Amino acid sequence: MLNKFTIVGIIVGAIIIGIGAYALVTSIGLQTIMVDEKIDVAKSITYKFLAPKSSHQNFNVTGEKFHIKLETPGNGIQKDEDFKNKIMFDWYVLKEGTNKITVTNEGQTELRVVGSFQKNSDPILFTYHIMVLTAGVVIIGFSAAFSVRKPKGF
Repeated sequence: MLNKFTIVGIIVGAIIIGIGAYALVTSIGLQTIMVDEKIDVAKSITYKFLAPKSSHQNFNVTGEKFHIKLETPGNGIQKDEDFKNKIMFDWYVLKEGTNKITVTNEGQTELRVVGSFQKNSDPILFTYHIMVLTAGVVIIGFSAAFSVRKPKGF
């Protein structure tokens, strides 16, 4: 017969294993980051991400006056220019590597940045998800000890 502590431990462990398994499965493969941000006057924002070869990147900046510095790996796009009103960048990564985008507001109104970036998942997250799964198994294991029959004399 299972003890109530064992039943609670099995339920909690199963929930933790379920959450860890879901996170592990969803973190595999190409990740898409959707961006929709506003930049105040005289402020800047930087996006830096590792993108695989042939991944699609795009972003729009709308505002009075702004400066964009865009660096892609290999012989890709290298921009360091001032723009007015609206600009759109749309490209496919030619070589896997780090893309860096810096947008600086140089106007008197706020900017709006909208875009989507595709990136590789971070390898450290895989290890983190495995640790969560292991924690769920350990909780189930410890809770099972509550149902073990105690030896005579205890």
